[in-house]
Amino acid sequence: MPTVKPADKQLLAAAAAFARTTIAPAAEGWHDAGSVPRAFFERAAAAGLAGLVVPASDGGRGLGVAGFAAVLAVLARECMASTFALVVHNNLAAAIARHGSPAQRARYLEDMLEGRAVGAFLLTEPGVGSDAQAITTRAERTADGWVLNGAKAWISNAVLADVLCVYAQTEPGSGARGIACFLVDASSPGVQRLPAYALLGGQALGTGGFEFHDCRLGDEAVLHRPGVAFRAALGGIDVARLAVAAMCCGMLERALEVALDYTAARPAFGGSIGDFQGIQWKLADCATDLEAARALTARATSVADSGAPATLLAAQAKKFASEVAFRQIANCMQVMGAAGLGRNYPLVRQLAAAKIAQYLDGATEVQNVVIARALRQGRSPGS
Repeated sequence: MPTVKPADKQLLAAAAAFARTTIAPAAEGWHDAGSVPRAFFERAAAAGLAGLVVPASDGGRGLGVAGFAAVLAVLARECMASTFALVVHNNLAAAIARHGSPAQRARYLEDMLEGRAVGAFLLTEPGVGSDAQAITTRAERTADGWVLNGAKAWISNAVLADVLCVYAQTEPGSGARGIACFLVDASSPGVQRLPAYALLGGQALGTGGFEFHDCRLGDEAVLHRPGVAFRAALGGIDVARLAVAAMCCGMLERALEVALDYTAARPAFGGSIGDFQGIQWKLADCATDLEAARALTARATSVADSGAPATLLAAQAKKFASEVAFRQIANCMQVMGAAGLGRNYPLVRQLAAAKIAQYLDGATEVQNVVIARALRQGRSPGS
């Protein structure tokens, strides 16, 4: 699994403590409630987890890709949905720190680093998913700024979000060239927060949608101008996919531990069910797949941190880790018998989250397109 630098070991320990004391006892309740509470972000900030990839000069931890992935794997051991909610928040804080104007940074960054304001990205629309350049939300130029109209869907943190990073088309028919990105306060006139979705195992994400009805913005709301915004959205996709891969590794690690403990303790026929070869072989396959997913993710994060292109490796890591997590968490449940279905264990939630991971930041089929394109261009697998 990716490792943090020696100087960041204290942060990794803080993440483990946060997962153990804050996430683990509350994750099932967050699922039932339909979102993490606002206090989740405040507590994460107190533990140093709200600015993981924000530069240290701006008050963040300044982690590289490998360090970020290592922290996420630790958090996702207990709950991927709440961890991904934190990922979205972290990434927007980093975007504002790196690309925001002085006024934007002053307005949003401190509150986000302290967990007082929650961030969300609004790219996907009800009729637009993978073909993101086809978005129809419109930002129309006016004499004193912009007017925003349209709808966004499948937004993580929608239930709580205060700071909305909204992608909108400024020139219909121009495709990616006309897309701009705006920072919008969720409380602004013309912003309507829609009811949250009911998701299998992913309720803590607080996923939902927004509508914009003649929402008026000043020029100071522009984070990325037309012609730059779409490239910015795609620019972080490799890191986003590696984050998902790392979280899948963390979930599978925890599932394997639960299955090993249960099968060692469950009595049967004068011994434990862990004594049977059929059980042992399933767990051996799980452990092997986990190590392979960790190795692929570690290699990809190392390449990304080096500055070399990591698109192919990121797609492979995300595809493999999410597929392995779904299959092997199910096998961990299987060796536990009916007990594996109990909500007193995290496996049911993790199984659903592993399925969700197959859609996040590009469905498995999108990863296949990326990998196949690289092969057709003559690049060797894994290069």
